[in-house]
Amino acid sequence: MTNQISISRIFDAPRELVYQAFVDPDQLARWFGPVGASVPRDTVEIDARVGGRLRFVMTVDADPGFRNPIDAVFTAVTENELLVADMAAEGVPGVDGTLRATLRLEFHDEGDGKTRLELRQGPFDPEIGDQTRTGWESSFTKLDALL
Repeated sequence: MTNQISISRIFDAPRELVYQAFVDPDQLARWFGPVGASVPRDTVEIDARVGGRLRFVMTVDADPGFRNPIDAVFTAVTENELLVADMAAEGVPGVDGTLRATLRLEFHDEGDGKTRLELRQGPFDPEIGDQTRTGWESSFTKLDALL
């Protein structure tokens, strides 16, 4: 497993607002998860500091019994610039047991009130990497609408 996904995305919002969408529990619950999935607000805990945790459960609207708990520990945090976390996910389709990966999010000011988000996550088996990339890209359409 050496496959790491990389996504670069421009958001039409200032860097501080994009960063807040990742660290504010109310906002994360409103956009996270691909279209057709959601994160119930009462499952979200975020303590955005080194050693702090990010926890939530993703559910699938068409399958109320599906639960995908995520538990991450932040290893690097620079407000409005960087979030790095070691993640553990349960219930990932195609994965037996716990999926472990590192997530790195860099927030760059692009001028004119825009933000470039650089995301790297892995390692993954190639199929899981493709599934993860598709999930992020779908989630980002929801984030665009929120911002």
